[in-house]
Amino acid sequence: MPPDDVKFLLVDDLEENLFALEALLRRDGLQLFRAKSGPEALELLLRHDFALALLDVQMEGMDGFELAELMRGTGRTRRVPIIFLTAVATDERRHFRGYETGAVDFLFKPIDTHMLTSKAGVFFDLARQRQELARQRDDIRFGAVKLEEALTQFRAHADNSPLALVEFDAAFRITDWSLGAARIFGWSRSEAMGRSVRELGWLQPEDMPALKALEAELQAGEAPRAVGEIPLRRKDGMGVDCEWYCSALRVPDGALVSISAQILDITERRRAERTQRLLIGELNHRVKNMLGTVQAIAAQGLHRAADPADFVTDFSGRIQALARAHSLLSDSTWRGAMLKELIEGQLRLGTIDADRLTVSGRDLQLAPQIALHMALILHELTTNANKHGALSKPMGRLTMEWSVLEDVLHFRWKEWGTGPVAPPSRTGFGTKLIEQSVGTEGGSARAHYGPDGMDWEIAVPLQVEGWSLEAGAPAAARGEAARPPRRSDPSEENLGGMRLLLIEDEPIISMQMAAVLEQAGAVIAGTAGTIEQALKTIENLSLDGALLDGNLRGLPVEEVASALTARGVPFVFVSGYGREHLPRDFEHVAIVPKPFSGTDLVAAVSRFLPAELPR
Repeated sequence: MPPDDVKFLLVDDLEENLFALEALLRRDGLQLFRAKSGPEALELLLRHDFALALLDVQMEGMDGFELAELMRGTGRTRRVPIIFLTAVATDERRHFRGYETGAVDFLFKPIDTHMLTSKAGVFFDLARQRQELARQRDDIRFGAVKLEEALTQFRAHADNSPLALVEFDAAFRITDWSLGAARIFGWSRSEAMGRSVRELGWLQPEDMPALKALEAELQAGEAPRAVGEIPLRRKDGMGVDCEWYCSALRVPDGALVSISAQILDITERRRAERTQRLLIGELNHRVKNMLGTVQAIAAQGLHRAADPADFVTDFSGRIQALARAHSLLSDSTWRGAMLKELIEGQLRLGTIDADRLTVSGRDLQLAPQIALHMALILHELTTNANKHGALSKPMGRLTMEWSVLEDVLHFRWKEWGTGPVAPPSRTGFGTKLIEQSVGTEGGSARAHYGPDGMDWEIAVPLQVEGWSLEAGAPAAARGEAARPPRRSDPSEENLGGMRLLLIEDEPIISMQMAAVLEQAGAVIAGTAGTIEQALKTIENLSLDGALLDGNLRGLPVEEVASALTARGVPFVFVSGYGREHLPRDFEHVAIVPKPFSGTDLVAAVSRFLPAELPR
């Protein structure tokens, strides 16, 4: 006779959420019931026996917590396991209330599909085991099987379970040890039986209070079960993150005889959660860094534009150049972008006539940061050629050629057929952007003007350390980003000729910072875009202060912060990261979040001014 279907209850007031949960959880032998409100869920709970209830916390009318409290007040539904689904991941009071109402866990939106199916699968398996045990109990009661056969089948179920099934006596000596426990932790049944958890080396002394707390909960509570997380050790010394589902066996007078624990290895889930936090932090950093870049392009372009129409055209072109480069990087999952693809992007836009262009050089992949900078450089050179250079003349021609020597890209942009070209009377925004973009990478850019045109010689080192995601900033203590005191207007501050170092790997953002600080009276003593450049500059310059990006080429900046501190140079972080992703030992240092305002930037630096200087 086939077993009855296992039943799960899904409660959410949004139809699309229920549809998504159904699609993720659907499997043979599982019956899913949907409810769009608390009253509708209670009606289903009175008619069906559920192995698991997944409740949305935030619903109109009766919320998830209120529904859980009503479930705990009724004998029929008191023991239904509850997993709360919530978009609020940081409110500890909500977590406490949820566990008070009987939750076994929380899942945070957007929901990790692997985590959801893994947890739901555990309760599905447990329900199946309960059905089988109930069937065996009935068979024994009616004489269908012998007691010895039932015990053998029970042991087979325990040994094949994905959980470790372990039983302790009141002194925490191991009285039963399943094959699942042997598979997860490495000790055989004979090695584990009769030994205390401490003797076995399975539980560390510092974690014993957590186990005793579970025991106390079983002793004090009316419910015969308790849930908790206690880390364990394998026989080979490796740590294992574990979830415990404990139940108590008592004699008639209430004294505890033994504790039965079903232990789930959640090491991979915890690793996935840590990776998810890292990815979210990295995404947050990249988005804010890009917003900072857009802010700087807008501010610098507006400052130098002759009229609004010119500004709109130039700004739009630069943003499109960045967007195209980002698309290429996304297609390669941020492993890099090919140089010829960046050039072909200009051809597809029609900004360069292919018949007037000669390209020479083997294709090569550029690291993400270099690719973004080269995209802007190509855009600036192409725009200038169309406005004033070879592409604005009927006979003008353009050549791009490059080679790689000792891991340095030597790129030459040559315009000819234009007649004599004189050097410009002032350095424009495009020229400064090109020079600072390659300078940040530790390279160089030089323009040459001659009787039949002009050319650029650009050198960029290709060995950029640390741009991969795996080298992201380390996690640190949590806390909100500290903002420096605000002033009403940056021009109200007088930075009194302070010598400042800008440590920032995005040249356009570095240019914007320099413009704001120089306008307020500071002197930019130097700039650096890598950890190596920063350490060298700190050692060789006399400085009154520094502004430090929270991450340079994907590497943490703790070494740079320590070098500034050792030289007695005050500094602030200018970062898209929150406090939790900045060096742990520098929580006292203020953060100017990206995208920043000029007011915040100047106010932060003004805190470094000696008391006798005017503010």
